[in-house]
Amino acid sequence: MDWKKEIKSWGIMLSVVAFLYFTGLLPVVIGGLQSVLLSTGLIKPSIERPDLTENQFDYRGKFLTFDGKQINLESYRGKTLFINLWASWCGPCRAEMPHISELYKDVKDEPNLEFLLIGIDNDIEKSRKFINGKSWTFPTAHASFGLNNSLQSEAIPTTLVVSPEGKIVFYQQGMSNFNTKEFKDFLRSM
Repeated sequence: MDWKKEIKSWGIMLSVVAFLYFTGLLPVVIGGLQSVLLSTGLIKPSIERPDLTENQFDYRGKFLTFDGKQINLESYRGKTLFINLWASWCGPCRAEMPHISELYKDVKDEPNLEFLLIGIDNDIEKSRKFINGKSWTFPTAHASFGLNNSLQSEAIPTTLVVSPEGKIVFYQQGMSNFNTKEFKDFLRSM
């Protein structure tokens, strides 16, 4: 008799997961749960400064904003640049975006500090649909022209910070809550 209850329970759980998957809600639900996890403060970026003196950032490249304008990476030379690579289907990307938005609100008026969140969906429309309607205000673009060697990553989300001298001073694959006092101080110290 217990095995019937067990099969019924598994059937219900699989039905819920299948429903979420086929309706496209699975990344939304997972992203929401991960965002709650990030809000706990358990997952924070490690801002220990490794020796990256040989890691010069490649400023070659351009991106397309969601209103059709081109952004040239060269225009960020001489500034501190926070870059985040994301995709619309990525739950961890969705989870950290509200926290990046809050970080951006707090530091956006810092002189010589720029943000660029780059969507890497194969189709720009998927990235555009995801961003449209959100209350986030950080600068976003799409990797319509590809990514240079400095932005190649094996995982998303990937976040990096480039110093005004063009050195990669922070690099992290995976989600994190960047809206912390320590990370804000790190950005301001550049």
